[in-house]
This record gives sequence, structure tokens and C-alpha cells, in this order.
Amino acid sequence: MKYNFSPIPEPFKIKQSIKQDNFLVDGKLHQWEGEFSPVYSTISSEENYKPTLLGEIPSLGKDQAIQALDSACQAFDNGKGLWPTMKVVDRIKALENFVEEMKGKRDAVVNLLMWEIGKNHNDSKKEFDRTVDYIYDTIEAYKQIDRDSAKFQKNSGINAHIRRGPLGVVLCLGPYNYPLNETFCLLIPALIMGNTVIFKPAKHGVLLISPLMEAFQKHFPPGVVNILFGRGRVLATPIMESGKINVLALIGHSSSANALQESHPKKNRLRLVLGLEAKNPAIIMPDADLDLTIKECINGSLSFNGQRCTALKIIYVHEDIKESFISRFSQEVDKLKYGNPWDQNVNLTPLPEPNKPDYIKKLIIDAQSKGAKIMNNNGGISCENYVFPAVLYPVTKDMDVYKDEQFGPVVPIISFSDINKPLEDMAESNYGQQVSVFGKNTSTLGPLIDTLVNLVCRVNINSSCQRGPDIYPFTGRKDSAFSTLSVHDALRSFSIRTFVASKDNDVNNKIIKDLLGSNDSNFVSTDYIL
Repeated sequence: MKYNFSPIPEPFKIKQSIKQDNFLVDGKLHQWEGEFSPVYSTISSEENYKPTLLGEIPSLGKDQAIQALDSACQAFDNGKGLWPTMKVVDRIKALENFVEEMKGKRDAVVNLLMWEIGKNHNDSKKEFDRTVDYIYDTIEAYKQIDRDSAKFQKNSGINAHIRRGPLGVVLCLGPYNYPLNETFCLLIPALIMGNTVIFKPAKHGVLLISPLMEAFQKHFPPGVVNILFGRGRVLATPIMESGKINVLALIGHSSSANALQESHPKKNRLRLVLGLEAKNPAIIMPDADLDLTIKECINGSLSFNGQRCTALKIIYVHEDIKESFISRFSQEVDKLKYGNPWDQNVNLTPLPEPNKPDYIKKLIIDAQSKGAKIMNNNGGISCENYVFPAVLYPVTKDMDVYKDEQFGPVVPIISFSDINKPLEDMAESNYGQQVSVFGKNTSTLGPLIDTLVNLVCRVNINSSCQRGPDIYPFTGRKDSAFSTLSVHDALRSFSIRTFVASKDNDVNNKIIKDLLGSNDSNFVSTDYIL
């Protein structure tokens, strides 16, 4: 497979490298005079392959990490800070102002999504637009929560005014595959609920935060949003070791989550919001509509080169249809177009991690050495920044591709005659996010669904696994997640129910009435947000 060189269209050219020479702490964009780390794209702009230098970011260290921590703690100020005590409508207004300015940076962020992580143009635009929609949906969901709380309850002689309050200081770490959307799915609900945040962008997809730095500085009070650049272990470890972090919000690998939790001296106080790895299977029954199934399995396993936690990472196909499915699936995989993200109708794009092609090739070689075959003609053909998807069959439990979350373009297939085979494998798996089931017979599907909902958190019928729509809960069992993310659930994950109680007597009732009339308290309020 020869490196696919084509001239870069003018709108997508990197005309000047980006020097991200500041970081945000305490409401100030601090100029960095120390060491910088280069940011490269695996996409080449030269006919003879060579990674493209996109820019550089500060290599911040422990001192800057503690500076950001102190800033976030001061902004929260043990619950007394301006942001956590602010009226709900004022926090909402800050988010609205931020997202309005963010929308003006769409072209710059979309272009960096393509260059930094190799996401195709349409999907890059979708990621930006979906993130904007998510912010607006979060604002509307928070308004509804506040409307539902704009009342008093009375029980057993006690009046209660119940609302949701912030948890404190949040450390937010996002993933490289959705460096804007999934990061903001942590950041935005954490902020709107009144928490203060320390945010470190992902290793890949880091420069796309640059166009948004001034908007973060401009629209939030000092210390509410703190943005650091550098290595995760260098920055996150001392922050966690301080014991001052109240919430660890991370989308990534369970090993990182475990290491950071262990760094915290008071783990019982640490709230976790984690989106972790998965090994989502497809189960194809003998009566499945193969046209639909193949289309969904192609999209599910190879959209964004399989670099999604929700990707189909293993396919179980019934013995009765395995030959037909594997043959037709393999042919469709070979039809997928490889190219640069801005190329028309491109399906497969360069892998953003420089070491990923070698890793994928090792998975293929290991599987072949243990009896698997590459079923598609183009499978495993590689160039400097890509390996063409390999359809592997038969895959067995001793193969690395069965055990690992491959997070890349390789599709392992296992056949079964007894449905208990995939069910037992799922029960033994460390992961439990989603499953896709393809079939028509309701007498078979019904009992199967009843078991699957106890093994994973989303069962997709005749469709590939996915996160959206964002209004639906997104979570997982075992090593796949902790807490639930969605527009509705994330607001609850980043907050806690808290309330004011008073005995029902004349003195207390007068106090409550006076508080409601005076606006002396932002918490005790029955104002209805329209």
C-alpha cells in the first residue's frame, strides 16, 4: 500500500504552525517561557512521506499544576465562591455567551480535528456541531431541573427546599478520538452545576483548544476554568496527590483511571465520572437481514477506523450464515476508500498515533500465527500512517485481538452454533458497555434481550453501537464506565442533592417568606426560569 499523496486543498492547508504559548489559570492567560513539546500530524503534506509539524504546546510541570489547583480551589472557596453561589440564570448566561463565541471558531477547530486526529471532514463538522448542540441541550436540561426545584415540599411538619448543588473541584481529562465533543460532555455539565475545573486536553487533539482559550478566559470568572498543557502523569498526579480534587472526570483507559484514583489520599471522598474502554460485540442470528447487517457492521466496526469506545470490536456470526456473511462483509470492507480527511467520500483516514500501524500489524500477525486467516484481499496492507482493515477468521480466545480493545482497523470474527457461546464470552469479559443484535425472530430475540440487558447497558437491535442521541444514558458495566453521561444524567453526576429544611412554625415560615421576597439567597428561590 503506497502512501496516498495528493495536494492539500487551499482551505485545509496549515499556513502557519500554531505556537500555543500560554495557559489559563486564575482568569489569566499566562505566557510560557519554558520548554515546549512539538505537535505532529501523521498526515503528510509532502510526496515523500514525512509527518507534518502543526505547532507546539507548553511542557508544563508540577508548579503550574499546583498553581491551577490553587486557582480552582480559591474560585470554589469552600462553597463561598462567586461561581458556586451564583444564580442559576447567571451561570446559564455565561455558558450561552461562551458557546456563541465558540461558534465563530468552527472552521479553525474543524481543520485541526482533521489534521490532529485524521477525522474526515464531514465527521469533524459533525463533532463540532454536535458539541454546540450538546451545550444548548445541557442548558435546557438544567433549566428544567431548576424549574422542577422551584418549590417547597412539606412532610411530617418539615418544610424542605431541595435543589442540586456542586461537588467542588473537578479534574477533567478527555480522549483523543473525540477531543472536543467527549471532553465537553464532561466539562460543560461540571461547569454549569457550579463546580470549578482543571482541564488538560488530550495528547492528540490538543491544538484545537487554542482557538477557544480566549473565550474560556472571557466568559467565566477567574479560576473557574483552568487549562493546562503537558504530560498527563506530570500534571495530574500532583493534583490528585493533594487530596483537593472532589471529582475525577476522565474518558480514557481504566489503567489511567486506576492510577489516578490510587494517587488520591482520600479515595472515599472522590466522586468518579469515567468513560472507559469497551469490547462491544455484534451477535448475528441466522435469520438476520444480511444487507442491513453488513451495512451496520461496516459502520460499527470501521467508522473513524474503529477508534471509538462504542465501535463493534468483535463479531459473532451464526454457523448457518457465516460463509455468506464473511464473504460479503469482506468484499464491502475492501470497497472502503482510503485517503486524507478532506478527500471526497473518504471512509478510512490516517491513524493519529504514530505507533498504531505497528500495533495493528502485530495483532494481525499474532492471530495468523494461531490459526486465523485474513478474509479480505486488502486486509493488512500498510503504508507509513495506515493499515488497511483486516477481517480475521476464525478468531480464538488465545489471540491478542480477542483479548485487547484494538481501537483500530481490524475486525475479529467468531462463529457460533449455540447462543450461549457469545453470552458466556460476554459474561467473562472485563467490559460491559453495549451489544448489537441482528435478527428478526421475536421468540428468539426476547429472551436474548432479557439476558443481554444484565450484561451491558445498551442493547442495539439491528443497528450498530453508538453513543447518541445524547439525551439517552451513556454508561457501562465493569471496566467500561463509572457514572452515567447524557444531557440529563451528567448534570446529576456532577452535582449532589442538597436542601434547606425548617420546622413548620410561624417564626421559620416568616423567615422563608422574607428570604423569597428579598432575594438575599440565590439558593432559596422559587423563581421560574422561562
